[in-house]
Amino acid sequence: MEKVNFEENRLNDTRKRDIVVKRLNERGVELTQIAEITLYLQSQYVPDLTLETCLDHVERVVMKREVQNAILTGLELDILAEKGLISEPLSSMLMNDYGLYGVDEVLALAIVNVYGSIGFTNFGYVDKAKIGVIKHLDELGKAKDVCHTFLDDIVGAIAAAAASSIAHRYA
Repeated sequence: MEKVNFEENRLNDTRKRDIVVKRLNERGVELTQIAEITLYLQSQYVPDLTLETCLDHVERVVMKREVQNAILTGLELDILAEKGLISEPLSSMLMNDYGLYGVDEVLALAIVNVYGSIGFTNFGYVDKAKIGVIKHLDELGKAKDVCHTFLDDIVGAIAAAAASSIAHRYA
């Protein structure tokens, strides 16, 4: 894995965005899948909303430094849990997506917080409804040796934040 020199270059947002997208892809998530959830969330409120517009707003969300940091942190924790590099009892809680753990949702709220209260309500809905790729990730996360404890909430938070961004722009 490439080591990043923050002192020399301060890793620009576009480069870090590329790393985030690559890691999401490696975990089985495409930005288009997130945009599909965003479209589902906002299509009844914004006439003629397109997947392309939703993808543009997903990209805007992923370009934000705070969002990038939350995504990278959550993905790393899922990966470390899968590799058995987290001690007990946290390891079992992450590998089983323990319902009362809640830190995964708290990290996701750091993403939606950038977009105000509508982000929170959108996230609460997608977290419960398990729309699109979120449902797939949640089901895969229940499989042996796979951890998506943070990933499913991160995806939901990005979609919710993008939906909020659309609402702010078109409302």
